[in-house]
Amino acid sequence: MKNFETIAIFQYPAEYAVLKLLFDQEEIRYFFQNETMISVFPFYSNAIGGIRLQVHVEDRELAEKIINDLNNPSNLKIV
Repeated sequence: MKNFETIAIFQYPAEYAVLKLLFDQEEIRYFFQNETMISVFPFYSNAIGGIRLQVHVEDRELAEKIINDLNNPSNLKIV
């Protein structure tokens, strides 16, 4: 996993559910380190440093753009 870098850290799996769908649509290579451990033992999140989003170095720029777009509330539209 030497070609992967941490670009974000989350406390709980619910925080990145939409992000996973967007990454899958764009075919971004990623994985969540510690995801299984925290799913089984949610209170261990702080102790083990949270769930780390690891993204392939070639996909980093697009992944960061998607995360920034999600953080920008002006992209949300009420239908």
